[in-house]
Amino acid sequence: MVQFDPNVRMGSPSSLPYDPDQDAAEKRDIRKKYRALEKRTGEQLRPQDIKAAELVEQVEEADELFQKVKNPTEATLDSTVLRNVSSISAQKARAMKLGSAAFDIDDFVSKLAIFMGGRHELADDASELDDIGDSVMDWEKVGRRALAKSRRVPVMGFMLGPLSVEQKKRASVKRAKLEKSKEEERRPQEIKEEDIQRSENETTKNVIKIREILEESGSVNLFRFVVNPNDFAQSVENIFYLSFLIRDGLCALEIDDNGEPIIFLCEAPSAQDRADGVTCHQIVMEFDMATWKRAIEVFEITESMIPQRPAAKTRLGGKWYG
Repeated sequence: MVQFDPNVRMGSPSSLPYDPDQDAAEKRDIRKKYRALEKRTGEQLRPQDIKAAELVEQVEEADELFQKVKNPTEATLDSTVLRNVSSISAQKARAMKLGSAAFDIDDFVSKLAIFMGGRHELADDASELDDIGDSVMDWEKVGRRALAKSRRVPVMGFMLGPLSVEQKKRASVKRAKLEKSKEEERRPQEIKEEDIQRSENETTKNVIKIREILEESGSVNLFRFVVNPNDFAQSVENIFYLSFLIRDGLCALEIDDNGEPIIFLCEAPSAQDRADGVTCHQIVMEFDMATWKRAIEVFEITESMIPQRPAAKTRLGGKWYG
C-alpha cells in the first residue's frame, strides 16, 4: 500500500516514515477516515453485500490516507482495513468458484450436444428437443477444437489403467486361538481357618505382659522402660503396646521436676469419675532411629526392661511366614 513518490525529496518532513510531532488535528482526521473505512469493511459484512468495484475504491482511499500516516496508531488502522478487504475478497472469490450460478452443467451438455450435431437448436415456437437417438455425435469435431488449444500429442490410454495389471485379492488370515496347557495353569492356594496358626506374640498377650512388668518396676522413665538397645523394631512395638494401657486409663504419663517423662500404673477411671469430668488424654509420639540412639546414649541403657521377644511367624497352610 506504500507508493513511492519521486517528487518528494528524501529528508523533507513529508517523506519521514515516523513523525512524533505530526499535527494533532491531522492525526485525528486520519483516524476518523480510517474508522469510517473500517466500518464499511467490517468483518460482519457479508460478501454479497458489497461489489468488487467498491472494494477497489476502498483500497484506493486507504492508499491515499496512508500517504499521511506517520505514527503506529494510524498504521494499525490501515492494516485493519487491508485485512478486512482481503477477507471479503477471499470470500467473494470462493463464492464465485463454488456458486451454483457460475457454471450450469445442463446448459453446457446441451450446447456440447448441439455442437457435435447430436441435437438441433429449438425454434422459437418449439416445446421439445429433437430426438438424439437418430443422430450420431461427431466427437472428432470436439477433438479438433481441443487440439487447437493444446500442443500435447494425443495418445491412447485406458481409463482403468494397463490391462496386464491384475487386482490383488486380499487373503483372509485365520488366527489360531491361543490354548493354554492345563498343566501350566495354576490356581491360588486355598487357605482354611484351621490352617492358620497365629504366633504367640499376639497384641493382647503382649499388652498384659508389659502391664505385669510395669507393675513390678513401679514408676519408671518412659525411655528406660520401652527402649530395647539391641532392637529398634521391638522398641517401636513396646511403645505400641504401652499405648493401649494409656488409652484404657491403666497407665499414666507425667513429667517430673527434672523434665523426664515418667510412666506408672493407675486405676482406670470409673463411669462416675468420667461423669465428674475426669478425661483421658493421648499424644502422638515421634520415635525414629535417631531418637532411639539418642535415648540409649543419654539414659545409658544397656539392657531392655522388656524381654526380647522372638520374631513373629504365621503359618499359612504348610508354610511359615515371618
